[in-house]
Amino acid sequence: MHATQRSDAAKVSRPDVTGRAVAALAWPTVVTPSSDLQLSPLSGEGRPLSEWLTTFPLVPVILDPFTHESAWILDTARRILTTFAEADCRPCWIVASDSDDARRFLGPYADEFLTFADPDLSVIRGLGIESTPAFAILRQDGSVGAKAEGWSPDSWREVAEEIVALTRWNRPVIPDVGDPVAFSGSPIGS
Repeated sequence: MHATQRSDAAKVSRPDVTGRAVAALAWPTVVTPSSDLQLSPLSGEGRPLSEWLTTFPLVPVILDPFTHESAWILDTARRILTTFAEADCRPCWIVASDSDDARRFLGPYADEFLTFADPDLSVIRGLGIESTPAFAILRQDGSVGAKAEGWSPDSWREVAEEIVALTRWNRPVIPDVGDPVAFSGSPIGS
């Protein structure tokens, strides 16, 4: 699934940060993950998803270190997360592996952002993610505000616009020079 996914709520218009009217979708959102989902950082104890959302929304890039597709988007995803590093959100990685494989796959990127390991895929599936790479915003109420699966610059830009609207932060350039061409993601657990 390439396209950004949201609810079937009616479209409304809202101004973006430049004042242009852009299409926006009203609440509710696509998925509200189970409150018993546990996010486990590479170092430290796992905690319920709700505890990671008390101050800021999470902005995860979800990767499977055992697929080419996740490797192809790694530098682009890092650049996008870096744009939001100072915003009122928590950019992070969620990696479909244990901590050792996540650290091996991300290399020094694992230390740049909060990184979660999800070896049993419970969190990734709980967020409604069916293929990687993926990009999402998890609001403080635990709902998924927007998500994109696979690499489609248009879909990832839509998720970034949701983050920009929520945080009033700078938008990343998507696509940028050196980014890969669009491609489908790999099904989770394949």
